[in-house]
Amino acid sequence: MTQGNHRRTEDGQSGLHRRHIRWPRVIGLTLVIAFAVVLTVGLQEWGPGERRRRTTGDGGRRLVFYNHSEVEKTPRKTPNVNTPHINVWWDDVPDHLQTGTDPSKDMSSNIHPTDYAGPESCRECHQGNYESWSHHAHSRMNALASAETVVGDFSGTSIPYLGGKATFFTENGEYRMRLEREESRTYAIHETIGSRFHQYYIGRQIEGPEPADQATDAQQINHVLPLGYWIEPGEWVPVVHVGAREEMPDGQRPDAYDMESYQTNLSDYAASCDRCHVTTPIGDLLSSNANQLAREVPHNLQWAVSDYLADERSSWLPPRHRSLPNDKAIELLNSLDVLPASEHVVTRGISCESCHLGCREHAEDPKILPAFFPYSPHLHSGSINEPTDLGRTHENINWACGRCHSGNRPQFAGGMSTWNSTEYSDAMRGSCYSQLTCIDCHNPHETIGHEWSATPAQDDARCIKCHEQYSSSESQAAHSHHQPGSEGSRCMNCHMPRINEGMEDVVRTHTIFSPTNADMIHANHPNACNQCHTDKSIDWTAGYLEQWFGAKYDDKKLNDQYADRSQSTALGWLQSDNEAVRMAGADSLFRTKSQWGEDTAIQDALINALDDPFLLNRQFARSGFERMLDVRLLDHGYRYYMTPQERRAPMARLREVLRDAFKETASQTDK
Repeated sequence: MTQGNHRRTEDGQSGLHRRHIRWPRVIGLTLVIAFAVVLTVGLQEWGPGERRRRTTGDGGRRLVFYNHSEVEKTPRKTPNVNTPHINVWWDDVPDHLQTGTDPSKDMSSNIHPTDYAGPESCRECHQGNYESWSHHAHSRMNALASAETVVGDFSGTSIPYLGGKATFFTENGEYRMRLEREESRTYAIHETIGSRFHQYYIGRQIEGPEPADQATDAQQINHVLPLGYWIEPGEWVPVVHVGAREEMPDGQRPDAYDMESYQTNLSDYAASCDRCHVTTPIGDLLSSNANQLAREVPHNLQWAVSDYLADERSSWLPPRHRSLPNDKAIELLNSLDVLPASEHVVTRGISCESCHLGCREHAEDPKILPAFFPYSPHLHSGSINEPTDLGRTHENINWACGRCHSGNRPQFAGGMSTWNSTEYSDAMRGSCYSQLTCIDCHNPHETIGHEWSATPAQDDARCIKCHEQYSSSESQAAHSHHQPGSEGSRCMNCHMPRINEGMEDVVRTHTIFSPTNADMIHANHPNACNQCHTDKSIDWTAGYLEQWFGAKYDDKKLNDQYADRSQSTALGWLQSDNEAVRMAGADSLFRTKSQWGEDTAIQDALINALDDPFLLNRQFARSGFERMLDVRLLDHGYRYYMTPQERRAPMARLREVLRDAFKETASQTDK
């Protein structure tokens, strides 16, 4: 295999001057040049998600991965070359770009497979961090299915689902999921995802009506199966946010029993999910899915992909790989993106070296401290005048989290995501992260648990470390216009309100923004004031925001978005066309235990949330009622994943049960 600085000329030949040129050769050369121009100016979609790669003629053959400025509210149609990005070169990195990285690192690396030592090598010296990590949800993010890792009930239990039956059992010591309606299909379970709130399962179909010679994707591809286990209540439930980016209402979600519908949402786990659920050498990720890393990369990177593969993954390359045409090189890199984790993973789950990168040198000699930025003879970053800092810098620390916790989600009017897992991208859309790091609030070695454990006073103290002008009670009262120590004075209640759908709860957005945000107010999307003052109108809120902070709002936009500006804003959220607004609105009312005495409008609106067209909204409404009224809805025949027809009878019973529970709670409050 050709390595080093041996380069092909532009036409792939020897470069000798030829005196005799024939017309067919001229025509052929013209076609080659035209093809190269198309590749130069045209972005090619290849692979899942937003990944875009293009070839250019600058030196060697380059596949360019830009950071698409996902933090911007309106993504650019063309990449911004001033935004840090990753250049992936099929041929060698041009000489003028081979500068910047610490020269002492030129002959070593921290991103090659052999640079990774695994978490057990950390245990002896870092026992405390190791023990904390071993109880962290990250450590169990992905695992082979076994008695030690599976938490779901596979004792033969069944549930009714979409007019059929789903059964969970074991067979020959392996875990199975069977779906029966008009036809019966059985799935073998090979891997697990998570074990904090839910556990999902990865596998493929092993039995069904399909002919043996006409295997479907469901039979050939390991994918996330349609039902998972909700751990705390001990129930089997439909999976959400798998395949399609957005959840769909009743009648539009994939039908797990209908193979045509099922396969439209089937997602190859190795291609779509496992890169963030396992610990993989960064060199492999740069080769197979650099766009994932480029989303929030802090510095420009130049990556010599074929050199790396030749040295570290030669079995992944064909003979004479240097002469591959562009389309074949693209196909090759695409194929690496779908390799199962078992073929290149350091650990299943997210372990120490996901953040610290390859630490074998440090494990062998503790005096050699780990770097927080990648380096390799095949990787170049920075410049002669400004070499890349490989240390524990603000940008490098945040990128360790941003490599996975970034991306696109549906958004509220203010630009913040409506559901979780992209916390770093959300953070970069707001204030404070020019100085703030993720680990200022999150200990990376300790699990959050089921609930946030820090007290409100501790949360405020983190903010005041930078915003020292609010360190006194007097300054806090003047800024928040609320009594110090009250809910209205807490920094996060106003600047990071609970509007983001988490795995089991509505949690705080990581976009730090002002409660005066005009985009949210104008769109009738959740605002921090009415999330606490649920009985107040938007005119009440806008009046105080103007009086206290000088905020001004467009009267016409308010009239357009608020059907009744004198009614409860939170009640209006429950009537929104936007399912994320309805969810956040219901959560605000449940969290504040809003009942409003004899006023049944809010009670009826909350009960209607159990009949919302979106399955997730019904799940969150069920949890809200069970917390607020201590009523177990399953006892009354209600399952939130029922079809509208199946919900009709239990909803009629629940309307009476919940109205009585509201009255009883109100009478106890009066006493």
